[in-house]
Parts: sequence; structure tokens; C-alpha cells
Amino acid sequence: MKPIVLDAMGGDNAPSVVVEGAREALSCGIPVELVGDPDRLPNTDDIRVHPALQVIEMDDEPGRAIRTKKDSSIVRAAECVRDGQASAMVSAGNTGAVAAAALLRMKRLRGVNRPAIATTIPVPGRAPKILLDSGAMADCQPDWLHQFARMGSAFAQVRYEVSSPRIGLVSIGEEPEKGNQLVKETHHLLADDSTINFIGNVEGRDVLGDDVDVLVADGFTGNVILKTLEGTVQFLVNQIISALTADEAAGVGAEALGHLAPIASELNPDAVGGAMLLGVNGVTIISHGSASPTAILNACKVAQDMVERDLVGELAAAVSL
Repeated sequence: MKPIVLDAMGGDNAPSVVVEGAREALSCGIPVELVGDPDRLPNTDDIRVHPALQVIEMDDEPGRAIRTKKDSSIVRAAECVRDGQASAMVSAGNTGAVAAAALLRMKRLRGVNRPAIATTIPVPGRAPKILLDSGAMADCQPDWLHQFARMGSAFAQVRYEVSSPRIGLVSIGEEPEKGNQLVKETHHLLADDSTINFIGNVEGRDVLGDDVDVLVADGFTGNVILKTLEGTVQFLVNQIISALTADEAAGVGAEALGHLAPIASELNPDAVGGAMLLGVNGVTIISHGSASPTAILNACKVAQDMVERDLVGELAAAVSL
């Protein structure tokens, strides 16, 4: 397999954590290369570095940054995939810029209207959920959401080997007539599509439930759901730790924390590695800005797996049905 290119300059703790993650990936037998400013990178040993002297910052406007910073690590990484030098790219940098660079350099798959960011939501003791779009397209059209459903279904089958993923359309009520105009029109399209397992509308309370595998929403709604879940989980974890480590609960707390540790491990976003950009002609993983070396390693593992399972080809086939 051709190497996976890592955006060495992307993320809150770049480049050190990215380089460390690259070393860990190489030690696991995953071929990786770095893209970034060689003069700003720590000791890279024998890891190949593709020079890119500009950096797209987290607060840069994505579209403008892609146009004005053509020698940035994000753009150069996308070009490596486009030009066949790499099989996939991983970046913990500016999400919008990664999506824009992949779209403009790799191009859309034939028939795809707009790409979508598919985020894996871990659920302890159950198969993970997939939420898309979680931020690429804030304003959507019904046919775009229809394609998101098809791509999400294919992704669930390839990534988690779910034979017939249950697709739910996020709305404010289960009834088909509930929701805004976008949801109502999309519902009709999904209900008439025999190629997917559409179970109907789902509400926010169903996100972590047993009855749905893939949640479809516009990027604005999806991102609000994702950030709300992240904040809620972090709040609950902090409250539980605080309660169990109080002096009066110290004895019980130590034992309880031991039981909770595996659950916390499953909920750790580093275990997922990052979100997948679906609909572009190349495997693209967007890691969290605060990604650790472990997250970078896991993103590389997922990237390798998705290349070997031909995710891009499966998505192209799903859209063309």
C-alpha cells in the first residue's frame, strides 16, 4: 500500500504529537509520511517529509486559506493523494480547510453532489453510531441528504461490517409530517429508496439508542448534536470522578472508578482516530484538534483499513445505484 500522509502542522499540539504518532504507526507496520515545514519539525529520523512551508491556522477562513496558502501542509497532503503519491491523508488541522482541500484537489466522486463528514459515535457495549453530516455542509438540499444516507450506509458496511445499516433521519418527531421543509422532502426520498434500510425519522433522544445505526442530518444540525454529546459526556465524567473521589466516598470510589475505566476508554475520542470525509476521491480522515499520538496512530489504522477495503469504490457504487 502507498503511504498515508500526515499533516504534521495540523492540530493544537502539532507538530510534536503528529511526529510521535507517525513513529508509532511505523512501528505497527503502517507506511506513513509527513507533510510540513522541515525546519519546524522535531527529529523525524528516517520518516520522509514532503515540504510545505505554510500553515493554515485553526481560525483561518477555510475557503480563503485554501486559495491563499497553496503551499500549506493541508493542501500539499491532499495533492499527495490526488497525484497518487499517497493512499490517504490524515489531519488534525482546520476541519473546514481539510474538507475544502480534499474537495478541490481530489475532486468529488462521480455523481456526488456534496461531501459529508461522517463521525463515529462510540456507545459502550454496543456497535458505534455514524452521524453525517457533522459539519461539512451547514445548508443542505434534500437530494444531498439522500446521498448522505447512501454513503453513510456504505460506510457502516465497510467500516463496521453492519450488513443492513438502519438509517434514521434526524427530526423533531418520528412522524413523517414532522420537521422543517428540508426534512419532509428528504423523508420522501429516503422512503422511496429500496437500496437502503430507512427506518424513518429519529429524534435527538434516539442518537444513542438501539434502533438506529446511521443518523442523517444537515451539517448544522449534525454538528450541534456532536458538540452537545461531547460536552454532556465530559460534564458527566467530571461529575462522576468528582463524586467518587470525595473524601467520604474514597473507598467506594476507587473500586467504582476501576469498573468505569473500560467505559471511559470506549468513549475516548482518541480511540476512534477521527471523522471520515465521504464523497471525495480519496480516503481523508479529520482528527480532533487536540488529538494525541494515540489518536494519530488510530487514524492511520482506520485509513489503512479503509484503503484496503476500497471504501472509495464502495461509496462510488452506492451513489450510482
